[in-house]
Amino acid sequence: MLRALDAAQVRRWAVACVQSLDAHREAIDRINVYPVADGDTGTNLLHTMRAALDALLRAPARARSEAGAALAELARGALAGARGNSGVIASQLLRGFADALAGSTELGGAELRSALDAAAARAEAALSHPVPGTMISVVQGAAEAARSADSDELGDVAGAAATGAAAALERTPRQLAVLAEAGVVDAGGRGVAVLLDALVAVVAEQPAALVAAARARELPAPELSMYTAREAGSDQFAYEVMYLLSEVAGNGVDPVGRLRDALVGLGDCVSVVGDGAGLWTVHVHCNDVGAAIEAGIETGRPRNIRVARFADAPSAEASRFVRDRAVVVLVRGTELGDLLVGEGVTVVPVEGEEPAFRLLEAITATGASHVSVLPADAGLTETADEASIRAVAAGQDVVVVPCASPVQVLAAVAVHDPRRRAGDDVVAMAEAAAATRRGEVVVAAEDGITWIGACSAGDVLGFADGEVVLIEPGPAGVDALDRAACGVAERMLGVGGELVTVLLGASASDELADELTDYLRREHPETEVVVYHGGQPDAVVILGVE
Repeated sequence: MLRALDAAQVRRWAVACVQSLDAHREAIDRINVYPVADGDTGTNLLHTMRAALDALLRAPARARSEAGAALAELARGALAGARGNSGVIASQLLRGFADALAGSTELGGAELRSALDAAAARAEAALSHPVPGTMISVVQGAAEAARSADSDELGDVAGAAATGAAAALERTPRQLAVLAEAGVVDAGGRGVAVLLDALVAVVAEQPAALVAAARARELPAPELSMYTAREAGSDQFAYEVMYLLSEVAGNGVDPVGRLRDALVGLGDCVSVVGDGAGLWTVHVHCNDVGAAIEAGIETGRPRNIRVARFADAPSAEASRFVRDRAVVVLVRGTELGDLLVGEGVTVVPVEGEEPAFRLLEAITATGASHVSVLPADAGLTETADEASIRAVAAGQDVVVVPCASPVQVLAAVAVHDPRRRAGDDVVAMAEAAAATRRGEVVVAAEDGITWIGACSAGDVLGFADGEVVLIEPGPAGVDALDRAACGVAERMLGVGGELVTVLLGASASDELADELTDYLRREHPETEVVVYHGGQPDAVVILGVE
């Protein structure tokens, strides 16, 4: 359990937010009925958080050295990339965090309380007429719960905030009639709960997916995309509605009997069965889904809501895949993985044993009928091939896009378009990867012979498209690394180029990044330069030229 979040952990929270919103996007979109039922709240929140993460990953090192500065970068990126009202409010949540943490190096429990208060104030001020039962109410619920936490420990405050957000989310149908009529909680509010659950996961050093899945089981959010076979009842009713009901209030009448009568008036196959300890299972076939769930809300606390449509039930084989397309990338280095998560792909880090098995699990878990797999360097191709062969044998369409460097993966992901036919998309990604020339600057670990002569341990080697093109005598100080990086870039741009992508390794200094950037802008002003912190453990610098 973390006692405080530093700048690196703030970045991890941003990554967890993107991953969790990606996993919940479709569910949030489906319950989007207020203020307009346009089904895009989850998509808007995901796009906004991706923009925030991208801004943080692009920021110079000095802007990523303190928690407050990192939050400011997230807020700036979120506002610039905000989509819809939900995206704007999310950007204000981050701005509230940044305001409260200005100049702070860490985010502890007390700071989190202040950040949530500031976020609630910012969110409410973002709208001219705040309405109860929306994501603002959920943020306020989180802030109130955080203030009431008995401890100043970060884990306790974060947990209280997430629990308070979930409780406030469950109240939204009672505050906003349109939600009760549709039988859903507020979509934006659910997005807030996802962000706070991701924070709890980071603080607890657990995968965000586990915390989000546990919380999702508690939220009264129906899944409307399910189909089922009709076992009984009249065919005039199109939906099966089921949920668990607790906290039933008597109010001097028989609440369960009243609920049963209300459901009988809506449809058939009604059952309301209790376990003797205060928990009831409710079932009905009906046409008015919202009314069936609203009856439960008036009686107690419904949860684990399931809505299935009787018509158009797909076959078991067809239901195996829930999406059309996915991209999975096998990477080395945490920061490179974070960068790719921001682009909306599934990232599998190479760590531990049996990487092929873990990659196969990730391919299967996408639920996509077609998966493109991108290995981030040539040494990972065999692992990608092995996992892909197994997935294809199990009936999934999987293609490995050849990439020999992380910069080629970035180029391929940049042109990925799920609206294209799968085959055309694979070709476009493969062409983009092949058109990206790659360079590296590494420090020789031992004496050796290269194509251009002998090198000694500690010498700096410059590679272009896999071949050694220069040797800078060691020791590998800043000057030697600068000369090597500029020399490799010069050789690669000798045959032209419009975009230079620079990935800084774990051992690269800020001075090296500045020197290389200044050189390229001075000597090749016609080229665009983009610098990322890739965090790769081997190469000091990786260059890509397109």
